[in-house]
Amino acid sequence: MSRMLAGFLLIASFSFAQTTPLSSVPPSRLAHLRHGVNLSAWFAQVYDPRGYTKEHFEAWNTRQDIALIKSAGFDHVRLSVNPQPLMDAMRRSDRGAEYFGYLDAAMKMILDAGLTVELDMHPDSDFKAKLEQDDLVERFADFWRTVAQHYSSWSADRVFFEILNEPEMRDSYRWYGVEAKLAAAIRQAAPAHTILAAGARWDDDDDVIFLEPLRDPNVVYVFHFYEPHIFTHQSATWGAYYWRWVKRLRYPSSPENAAQVAASIPEALNRLYVIRYGQDHWDASRVEAEINQAADWAKQNRVPLICNEFGVFRDGADPEDRVRWITDVRTSLERHGIGWAMWDYSGSFGVAIKKDGVATLDEATVKALGLSRP
Repeated sequence: MSRMLAGFLLIASFSFAQTTPLSSVPPSRLAHLRHGVNLSAWFAQVYDPRGYTKEHFEAWNTRQDIALIKSAGFDHVRLSVNPQPLMDAMRRSDRGAEYFGYLDAAMKMILDAGLTVELDMHPDSDFKAKLEQDDLVERFADFWRTVAQHYSSWSADRVFFEILNEPEMRDSYRWYGVEAKLAAAIRQAAPAHTILAAGARWDDDDDVIFLEPLRDPNVVYVFHFYEPHIFTHQSATWGAYYWRWVKRLRYPSSPENAAQVAASIPEALNRLYVIRYGQDHWDASRVEAEINQAADWAKQNRVPLICNEFGVFRDGADPEDRVRWITDVRTSLERHGIGWAMWDYSGSFGVAIKKDGVATLDEATVKALGLSRP
């Protein structure tokens, strides 16, 4: 073969690889993932004193909650499930049948309301830390195989399997190998269903653009957006310790407001972080610049992308600033054709406020999400 012909074939094969779509996810299936909300503290991160019990599962979210979500204009929910209690239940004599019964009832209630479900594996941090060990990866893959098999007969257009929420894995290369193994286990048990795959660490936009797409074409990639955390998580008592000192930091950011807030921060380094927020001029264009990076990654790799977490902690931010940030993020995502799911339904970031078991929609948040109620 001549050098010229070999060079031509190399260029042609490279060109073909760059233009061949990597995704086989039907557009009609993606249409179910446009406007979603997270159902937190139900099957994961449970802070109900009753714990992971029948009483909790049946009362935490009811048909009235699901009907309210549907009435707000959402088309899907992200149902977070802590795998640890379910894995424990699967070791019992009934092999988890009782626990699956509670989860099945919740899934059916959601689907019967005309909503789609992202089944999101959402363990605690200690579980994710152990995924550095091969033994747990094997057991988690076997667990996923069982779960995927259990739901393999449920609608492939309206049930999606999310491999792992925010992996917290420092070694992004290892995460790629772990995720590929878990995806293969799901695919073995559920050939038709679409898998949701995340980037390493906290699944931020910079995590997803590091990720190499999996070989499986029936995958949607996900990322979370809380930038900048100093605004969205101000007053939070988890994460960076100094967040608890930050209150009424404004959005869009300004040097003057940041300087005022920084004055009440005890540590000099943390005061600097607040000052930088003001100098960085966070506004709609800055948000767009971040989200554009993730959108470009998806376009270059010819794969579908959704943002299935974004939101602002209610206790610290000014309500009007919170609405502005949600509006800017949602608008940017939709400009790029990226489906989304807000965090969360009735928790501390919620689109609804729940009191004595009765939820009421926050109309300002609903409006910020661009939802039209019937």
